[in-house]
Amino acid sequence: MFLKILLVIVFVAVAVGVGIYCRRTTKTVDGFVLGGRNVGPWMSAFAYGTSYFSAVVFVGYAGQFGFKYGLAATWAGIGNAILGSLLAWWVLGPRTREMTHRLGAQTMPEFFGERYGSKALRIAAAAIIFVFLIPYTASVYNGLSRLFGMAFGLPYDVCVIGMAVVTCIYVVLGGYMATVMNDFIQGVVMLFGITAVIVAVLAANGGISEAIVNLSQIPAEGSQLQGPFVSFFGPDFLNLFGVIILTSLGTWGLPQMVQKFYAIKSGPAVKQGAIISTIFAFVVAGGSYFLGGFGRLYEGQIDYAANGTPIYDSVIPTMLSYLPDLLIGLVIVLVLSASMSTLSSLVLTSSSTLTIDLIKDNFVKNMTEKRQIHTMRILLVIFIAVSAGIALVQYHSSIVFIAQLMGYSWGALAGAFLGPFFWGLYSGKISKAAVWSSFIFGIGLTVINMAMGFAGTPLIESPINCGAICMVVSLIIVPVVSLFTKAVPFDVKKPSALGSVDRDFLDEVAKDSDGKQTAAEEIGGEGVAADMAAGIRLNQDE
Repeated sequence: MFLKILLVIVFVAVAVGVGIYCRRTTKTVDGFVLGGRNVGPWMSAFAYGTSYFSAVVFVGYAGQFGFKYGLAATWAGIGNAILGSLLAWWVLGPRTREMTHRLGAQTMPEFFGERYGSKALRIAAAAIIFVFLIPYTASVYNGLSRLFGMAFGLPYDVCVIGMAVVTCIYVVLGGYMATVMNDFIQGVVMLFGITAVIVAVLAANGGISEAIVNLSQIPAEGSQLQGPFVSFFGPDFLNLFGVIILTSLGTWGLPQMVQKFYAIKSGPAVKQGAIISTIFAFVVAGGSYFLGGFGRLYEGQIDYAANGTPIYDSVIPTMLSYLPDLLIGLVIVLVLSASMSTLSSLVLTSSSTLTIDLIKDNFVKNMTEKRQIHTMRILLVIFIAVSAGIALVQYHSSIVFIAQLMGYSWGALAGAFLGPFFWGLYSGKISKAAVWSSFIFGIGLTVINMAMGFAGTPLIESPINCGAICMVVSLIIVPVVSLFTKAVPFDVKKPSALGSVDRDFLDEVAKDSDGKQTAAEEIGGEGVAADMAAGIRLNQDE
């Protein structure tokens, strides 16, 4: 017990210390929200990965889909690595960085507003993010209850409040840079933790060969396959495919994920970050789903609901309960890392979006940078408190609405934003009507299906398949509607006035964050830096 407590105390101390260290980067809105757009490839890649994979994946999804589909659930992890990480970085990364620099966009709603010349689209996108990120944020706490109860005997309330307070401290103090620095540290813990846990669980089951043999002897209800849980595609690949699409393609349209490309410092860093992020996803996501694939070996030991349905959140904790104390302590830190990294990313996205895209200019005119940062800090505290409150209410009551709404959040957000964002980066012939169509379809189908599900007759049986359909349709509906409606003229191929090479050059020559005399001033006076920037802009325009 002492060792487990010591691990948690060290983890918390490091997280808070990073927040204090990063206070110097929060003097401007760009610094607080995006770290001054100067984040390196390793930190950006780990921030992307740790925001991607929370305790929801490790405890919830890995347990649920591993139990349902066996070792074939590993395909979800592979999809997360290739489609959700590698291709997302290759396809979206460089263009997102260049376009957001050119438009001066700090958030996804601001991108929509500037790219399509519509204040209404910007406000609508901000509202969608606010509504659907809050329940998703609350779901991040869900993976903690059973693990902390198993390891420490602590009430769920104490775990939730403790995690909320620590996250609040370091994000409020250090902003985006504190988030990405902690994400890097937490990502290292996740890499070592998931590897150690897989080895230990397999060893406890006689090694990988014996574990697979035992798993192959378990039948699947409704399937005629022999050894369905060790087969290549599992007992139900169609629904597994929906899981792969939702959890992989979804990252392309989620604001907290795409924002990582806004902040990376250069074009070459994007290429490096793509490789790092992909390897991270293979280990963490692939490892989590692979581990969950052995959940059926514990079929007689997990918890079941009154109607006989497995409680999927109990699968992974049951598997881990037989590990040595040192490994259990490592798992606790692993889950804390996964949860806090995702939580910090979500609340920072929510607070910055609400401040920059809704409050600024709409409710408060001429809002200074200092006041914007102050407002974001207040909203961060409010969002963390609200999400923790929702998690506690859901845990202590029989309200299923909250839990089900959390499952719809990813599909709704990515279903609304994926098409407009992707095509907005690559095509200059997209119309406002097409963007509105995607917003309306993605949110409309999600809400209708959710309402019908509560009534007992869902339009689409699986919320995951509903979300996957919304994403695919979003990619199709935007170019199709644009063919018949007036496009917003935009030259997507025009280089930024401050392209990646020129921006880095000017950052070195004409800026000095310590307030000392710049190199340009040393050479030829105060006007030289401005003249250089103007000359580069003029040259690129010509």
